Parts: sequence; C-alpha cells; structure tokens
Amino acid sequence: MDTTLHRITVILAEQLALDEEVIKPESKLEDDLHADSLDLVEIVTVIEGDFDTHLADEEIEKVKTVQELVDLIEGKQ
Repeated sequence: MDTTLHRITVILAEQLALDEEVIKPESKLEDDLHADSLDLVEIVTVIEGDFDTHLADEEIEKVKTVQELVDLIEGKQ
C-alpha cells in the first residue's frame, strides 16, 4: 500500500526529473528541489488528479516543504 508521502515523492520525482532518493519530507520545494512556479502548477494539477481533490491557491501558497504538502493532502482525505 502506497503512503501519501510515497505517492507525492513519485509525482515530484517525475515532474521535476529527480531521483526519488533526493526527495525527503524536509525538502523545500523551491530551494532544495528547484521547483519554479510553473513546476508547482503542474505538480498541483497532477496531485489533484491522483488524489481526486482540489487544492486552493491560498493553501498551496503556504506549502514550503514536501511534508507540508503531504499534510495538506492527508487533511483533505
């Protein structure tokens, strides 16, 4: 059974062309993983489809780390 963290790690790795091993819960999306605003829009779109949820812009703006993204998704389930 895939955890939310694992599923998000896979999505981030695919969208950012990174190895899954470099993506940690404490990784900062912009500073550590070098995601720009276009990357973040694409990531949110994939996550919304994968988790069958909607993420408001106001919620996404507060997310800085992978763990914060996981917590946001888990709070919606």
